[in-house]
Amino acid sequence: MKKKIVIIIPTYKEEENIFHLIKKIDKLKFKKDIIIVDDSPKILENLKKSKKKNFTYLYRGKKLGRGSAVIYGLKYAIKKNYDLFIEMDADFSHNPNELMSKIKFFNKNSIDLLVASRYKKNSVIKNWPLQRTILSKMSNFLARSLLGVPVTDYTNGFRFYSKRSVKIIITKCGKIGDGFIILSEILLRIFQMKYKIMETNTIFIDRKRGESSVSLTLIFNSLLGLFKLYINKNQFEKKL
Repeated sequence: MKKKIVIIIPTYKEEENIFHLIKKIDKLKFKKDIIIVDDSPKILENLKKSKKKNFTYLYRGKKLGRGSAVIYGLKYAIKKNYDLFIEMDADFSHNPNELMSKIKFFNKNSIDLLVASRYKKNSVIKNWPLQRTILSKMSNFLARSLLGVPVTDYTNGFRFYSKRSVKIIITKCGKIGDGFIILSEILLRIFQMKYKIMETNTIFIDRKRGESSVSLTLIFNSLLGLFKLYINKNQFEKKL
């Protein structure tokens, strides 16, 4: 049986990238649907008016956080009976040409959560500023130390989810914060459920168009959320 696949893309001021990305994904030779969850201040009329049968545009109208956008998209998608749920960014840092090989890997290994890790052997990071690389490695080290999930990359949002993992995400995640911290929260909850988590290598390329939404406030809130996760992780385990 072929799996029904959906790709969820959270966006915020990504009009310079999103149309190019959709075209690129559409050319890939496998059947998939695309859901855009857009928090931009201005609605993208061309996407809203799209007649494509495999395309859904969900406009939220204000910046509510990348993590909450993904959960919003997953809640919408779970009602459509998909089997494989893919999360990726709109800025081409996650290469759509990797999708087919990673889907095959996901299916072959019966995985619940597959993370495309920037820090796995044979992965490549291109054009990322040194300060961002250092900050990312430090935050990943801290997350591993506090949460104990045996993965190398807590913060990359290029991921593949099974249906049962999505059911956990939409009911148990989003309690700590609404930004990037949800990526770590998802990993922790799926790990606590003893579901199968694996990583695969990837080529990560920093954006060429548009501006990153990462700010000092976002970084601070993510660090604060990480400590909240650490404090509350045992409470979740007791409820299982």
